[in-house]
Amino acid sequence: MSRFKTWSALLLSIIMIFSLAACGGGGGNSADSPGGGAKQEGGGSTNEGGSNEGNSNEGGSTEKIELSFWSLGTTNYEDLAKEYTKEHPNITVKFQNTSDQTAHHNNLTTALSAGSGAPDIFMLEIAFMERFINNQDKFHNLYDLGAKDIEGNYLDWKWKQATSVDGSFQLGLPTDIGPTVVYYRTDLAEQAGLPTDPEAFSAAIDTWDKFATVAKQFKDKTGKPFADLTDLVYNGVRDQSPDQIYFNKEDGSFIGETNPQVKKAYDFTVKGIQEGWIGNWILWSPEWQKAINDGDFGVMLGPAWIAGTIRNAEDSAGKWKIAQLPEGAGNWGGSFLTLPKEGKHPKEAYEFISWLVSKENQLKSFKDSGLFPSIPAVYDEPTFKEDQDEFFGGQVIAEAYAQSAERVKPVYYGPLHDQTDTIIKNALKNVLEKKADPQKEWESAMQQIKTLVERS
Repeated sequence: MSRFKTWSALLLSIIMIFSLAACGGGGGNSADSPGGGAKQEGGGSTNEGGSNEGNSNEGGSTEKIELSFWSLGTTNYEDLAKEYTKEHPNITVKFQNTSDQTAHHNNLTTALSAGSGAPDIFMLEIAFMERFINNQDKFHNLYDLGAKDIEGNYLDWKWKQATSVDGSFQLGLPTDIGPTVVYYRTDLAEQAGLPTDPEAFSAAIDTWDKFATVAKQFKDKTGKPFADLTDLVYNGVRDQSPDQIYFNKEDGSFIGETNPQVKKAYDFTVKGIQEGWIGNWILWSPEWQKAINDGDFGVMLGPAWIAGTIRNAEDSAGKWKIAQLPEGAGNWGGSFLTLPKEGKHPKEAYEFISWLVSKENQLKSFKDSGLFPSIPAVYDEPTFKEDQDEFFGGQVIAEAYAQSAERVKPVYYGPLHDQTDTIIKNALKNVLEKKADPQKEWESAMQQIKTLVERS
């Protein structure tokens, strides 16, 4: 399958689009993701710039310019835009905000196909990256606008998520990320005879083999599953695949069947099912959320933003802490700021977005909206690591997320990542719920994926 598709073929595929819910599968592409690093809210507003009388744009043009900005979810970008326009009184930023990721990205697809209606600035969630990265003629190459000068400020793997395969085109500037960690119940760890300190707990599970040994010990001593559900365990191992997961980043061909990390993730999850230390809850279900509150399992492998779901379990306050994943880390969710070519003011739009996601403003976005920074220099700021989170036992959780973020490696997902991922997870579900033969389920999944690829 060729990785590159015509825009018309892509638009046709949108007619049949499945609904995504994800902030960067694991890795930001999973269809079971709720989307982004922060709580999503709808609504929209216009940030009117200050008066233009007697002022200049730092010695530049005084032409009145309105930048349209399609933003996604809860951010502090509108407040930051007000700060920007005070210093650039000829600039107005008009926001259109939504929490519906699928509609948000479909609207841009429609506008780009029609050749009209696209904004100056578009916030692109990582789960939808493959839809747009191969249609570079519809976007400004940020390298042409000065992005090379700031590339080194950002986490390498995050930057590369929006870079063309040949490295010549940069589609967007990084905003937030969703590094994955191990959330664990300290009360249940103690009951199972495990350490409760984050560093010691991390050391106890620092390989997947040790994780499985601890998981079985936990199940034997508490009678409860160690991990909550198959999808998140599978994600944790899968996302440590080097360079690519299911598809070759050069030509888009399916490699999942021969990628040892994919089979390792599948077999490891099967092991957890057969040994009884993975629970049978469904992600986002009321039953799963009740289990979080009631302490019905020991650990959850998830991104930084899933802490919001855990916090909803008010009865569990103070009983959670955060450890590191075995053998590496992954990322789930995060966005980029892109500039569609229809925009009339690319220079001014680039100047604004490069300011918006600068080190100083990423720190503000983290403090104000919980958007976890993609600039590692932020992690050294005293105000970044000053808060001890009482819900998580007084731990400085920002440091835990930062440690994970710096362990993530660049990885390519491919345009059929989500469909492929769903097929494999359905196979695991059959092993769990129907006691199906794992090898037969694997073989069936591989055949389904090959058929999917052939038809795409």
